[in-house]
Amino acid sequence: MLDFILQPWAWYVAGPIIALCMFLMFYFGKKFGVSSNLETVCSMGGAGKFVDFFKFDWRKNIWNLTFVVGLILGGFIAEQWLTPDQTVAINPKTVSDLAEIGIADAGSTYLPDEIFSLEALMTPKGFIILLVAGLLVGFGSRYAGGCTSGHGIVGLSSLSMESFIAVGGFFIGGLVMTWFILPLLF
Repeated sequence: MLDFILQPWAWYVAGPIIALCMFLMFYFGKKFGVSSNLETVCSMGGAGKFVDFFKFDWRKNIWNLTFVVGLILGGFIAEQWLTPDQTVAINPKTVSDLAEIGIADAGSTYLPDEIFSLEALMTPKGFIILLVAGLLVGFGSRYAGGCTSGHGIVGLSSLSMESFIAVGGFFIGGLVMTWFILPLLF
């Protein structure tokens, strides 16, 4: 049984579980999306005093904050006690491509030290990348009316044309970042 939990779940197991969650959320009139929690946190902090957008009853969204806490706790539990080792199965061609741009041991850990170590983030270049990336993600999710999980799961399952366009934009942006921008940064 533990082997089943430690392995990535097949689409025919994970997909119906996600579909069941979406059905239950639609049934109970809830919207799903991680970026909407930022609105809730800002409203809780009093941002509604300065910006009308944040004037709403944040208590109605407390369930979604509980979801984010569960994401964080679940990730911590999985990393601490359900991960047999830190290696990641990556295509050998991808490993060699990453080595060419300076990421030496791709696949040996989940997050390469060349990008995600504290030392890399505290350099001027790392700090600027982190700042610009955060601004782009924040602006993009607000401008698109939601994040990747909101559009990709909820929006597509409700056949929203806006979400279809947004998800296409996410994929195009990911490809541009991977093939053109990331090699220039490293």
